[in-house]
Amino acid sequence: MQTMPYPGIGVGVYIKKSDKVLLGLRKGGHQPGSWCAPGGKLEMFESWEHCALRETTEETGLRIKNLRMIGVTDDPHPPLHFITIAFSADWESGEATLVEPDKFIEWGWFLWNDLPTPLFIPTQNFVNLGIHPFD
Repeated sequence: MQTMPYPGIGVGVYIKKSDKVLLGLRKGGHQPGSWCAPGGKLEMFESWEHCALRETTEETGLRIKNLRMIGVTDDPHPPLHFITIAFSADWESGEATLVEPDKFIEWGWFLWNDLPTPLFIPTQNFVNLGIHPFD
């Protein structure tokens, strides 16, 4: 894999349902076997919010509401380097499904203080900030 010429921009969406957060077990791409919030790469001329809504729907099939930006992480992991914009949101409707089975093995709802491991680098960096996504 070739080193990126400059950092990319991604989003992660921490979705709350019944005091739990949704995380997916990554199958393909970077860091398979790690857990992450729904999210992905910002497309050219796309707003952060639209990216968060689009990626959530594309990856999980869920509808969310009350989307709020809550933090930013710097996530270098050679050969990749991303800046990740973290959002929180409330579950509105639907069941988390494997809409992209080539990218995820499963989705699960977890208590914030009892997250699975290992965490995807942007998710781990967000946890390390000490921000609770639902405060």
